[in-house]
Amino acid sequence: MKFILGKKLAMSQKFSAAGQVIPVTIVKAGPCFISQVKKDDQDGYQAVQVGFETKKKINKPLAGHLKNLAQARYLREFRVEGDKTEFQVGQQITAAVFSAGEQAQVTAQSKGKGFQGVVKRHHFAGGPGSHGDKDQLRHGGSIGAQRPQRVLKNKRMAGRMGNDQVTVKNLEIIEVDDKNNLLYIKGAVPGSRNALVRIIAPGEMKLTQVVVEPIAKEEAKVEEVNATVETPVASELAQVEASK
Repeated sequence: MKFILGKKLAMSQKFSAAGQVIPVTIVKAGPCFISQVKKDDQDGYQAVQVGFETKKKINKPLAGHLKNLAQARYLREFRVEGDKTEFQVGQQITAAVFSAGEQAQVTAQSKGKGFQGVVKRHHFAGGPGSHGDKDQLRHGGSIGAQRPQRVLKNKRMAGRMGNDQVTVKNLEIIEVDDKNNLLYIKGAVPGSRNALVRIIAPGEMKLTQVVVEPIAKEEAKVEEVNATVETPVASELAQVEASK
């Protein structure tokens, strides 16, 4: 299974070889990095945690979790049960793992439209415009019988519209821009501009590049810095003792 995190940029169009116009959504996919690999024996399930984008300040628990890694703005998990790919912490995921012609599944948070009535939210027809119903044009009408003395679950009423997790399947990837990490996906993708999207496609994901440096090298650098700092301090102390 292939997966990546991205950001919805805008909608555009591409032209096929036959000259037909194809509406596409431009998504900046990655670069991402693997921040954690969960296994059955340790966590009870198999998943890969992926980080996307960076920010200047993060809290201490997250900084400890992302030790020796970039300060990720977004962290999301992808289930990889039965996947034969060997994932390692620090591996980089770019748009190059996808190819044109693949069918992808995109998940994002839809646009929020605020508090709406039943006519706009559920496409109710509304009441008659005459015969004494001057103020009942867009009302919802009765919401239940005499019993049970409560409102049943899933009753279609006025309320918040949108801002739900939406998944669209079988979206074709028209073009992959490896240099700029852009995916051109056919059709519309849920969410507003700059919305975080999760892209999943079938197939084996090949990851080779590791961006994490070994801890031993960092410790060696720290020792070298300490050695250079201690030398002038020791010489100054020797001079002070000699003057006494």
